[in-house]
Amino acid sequence: MADISTLTNVSSGAVKAAEKRTSRVSNPVGKAEDDRNTFSRILATTIDNINTTNAYLSDAENAEIEWALGKSKNTHDLTIAMSKASTALQYTVAVRDRVLTAYNQLMQMQF
Repeated sequence: MADISTLTNVSSGAVKAAEKRTSRVSNPVGKAEDDRNTFSRILATTIDNINTTNAYLSDAENAEIEWALGKSKNTHDLTIAMSKASTALQYTVAVRDRVLTAYNQLMQMQF
């Protein structure tokens, strides 16, 4: 299908919008409509989440050491840091388990 703007030498947004509305294929194969769900984007988000989990675990460990050494007497901050670390670790483990389950299901498929 030819592009309408090349046929009429018009490069207005209205012509391109009309072509998009009348075209049967709005997203041809090989062209991502948006970058939200690409594998590299998901991988980068996963790596960021793992780094955040590691940071929470490190903060909790530091808060625990400071409290044990007597540098901090505020148990409330210690409890919050440990809760954040625990929740983040549980979430990370749950995601890992789901990924492994999906991988195992893919490996069991017969083609």
